[in-house]
Amino acid sequence: MLFSEVYGAYYNVLARLLEQAVSGQLTRASTYRIIREEGFEESVLTIPEALESGTWPLLREDFTTPLEHKPTMPLTALQKRWLKALLSDPRIQLFDPPMEGLEEVKPLYPREALVYYDRYSDGDPYEDPGYIQRFRCILSAIRQKRRIAIQFTGHTGISHSWRCIPYRLEYSSKDDKFRLIASGKEEPISINLGRITGCRLLEPCREEEYCPRPMKKQTLVLELTDERNGLERVMSHFSHLDRETERIDDNRYRVTLQYEQADETELLIRVLSFGPVVRVISPEDFIQKLCQRLQKQKDMRTRD
Repeated sequence: MLFSEVYGAYYNVLARLLEQAVSGQLTRASTYRIIREEGFEESVLTIPEALESGTWPLLREDFTTPLEHKPTMPLTALQKRWLKALLSDPRIQLFDPPMEGLEEVKPLYPREALVYYDRYSDGDPYEDPGYIQRFRCILSAIRQKRRIAIQFTGHTGISHSWRCIPYRLEYSSKDDKFRLIASGKEEPISINLGRITGCRLLEPCREEEYCPRPMKKQTLVLELTDERNGLERVMSHFSHLDRETERIDDNRYRVTLQYEQADETELLIRVLSFGPVVRVISPEDFIQKLCQRLQKQKDMRTRD
C-alpha cells in the first residue's frame, strides 16, 4: 500500500470527524461509522483509541472539539494553476466566478493548447461585452424566477420582441453555443443566445406560473455495424442522450435515442459522420432530411 493512500485515508477520516464535531453532530456511533466509510478495515482498531486516549488531541470526551471553525485544506500550487486555467475559459467567465487568491497564479496550460475538432467555427461571442451582459441578465432571471423582455433576430432575419419566463440555459459543444429554454404557448421553446440583441429583467413570477416542463422528445432509431469501433464511437458521441441499445447479432446493434427537436441539425451531422457503419431506421422525416443533405453534398461535388 502506498504511503499516499494511507495519508489520504487518514486525512479524509479526520476531516469528516472535525467537520461533524464543529457542527455538534458527532457521536460515538457516528465516529465509528465515519472511520469505517473513509478509512481501512483496521482503522477502527487504532483511530478511536487514539482519539479517546488523547494521543490525537482533536476531540473532548463529549465528542466536541476545541476548534471553533470548520477545518479547511489550503490549495496546492498545482490545484491553483489548474483552477486558473479553467477560470480562464471565457465560457466560465460568463458566470462571473470569484478569482480571489489567483491573481498572481500562472495557468497550468494556455487556452491555445486545446484544439477542438468536429465543431462549428461560428460559436457565440463569449468575450463581447453586450453578449456577457445579456447572458448574466438571463442567468439572474433564472436564479430569481423572474420574467424577462428580450429582443432577438429570427431565422429569417426579422427582429422580434417577447416577454417570457426563462427556465434554463443549455450549451451545445458541437455548435459551441448557448441557448435559452423559455416558456412558450404550449411547450418550452429554445432561442440561441447569439440571436438575442436585448434583455431586460421584469417582475418575479408567481409560484403557479413557474412550471418548467421538459421539451418534447423525438425518437431516433439507428442500426449499426460494430466495425472500426463503431459501437464504442456511437456510445461516446451520444452519451449525453437517453438511449437504449439492443444486440441484433454478433456485430449488429439497434440503438434508440431520445433527443430534443432543437438538437436535430447537430444529430444529422453526427449521424452522417459515421458513414456506412450506421443506418437510420426511423423516423421517416429524419431519413428524408438525411437524404437531402447527402444530395446537396453530391450536387456541390458535381459543380466542382
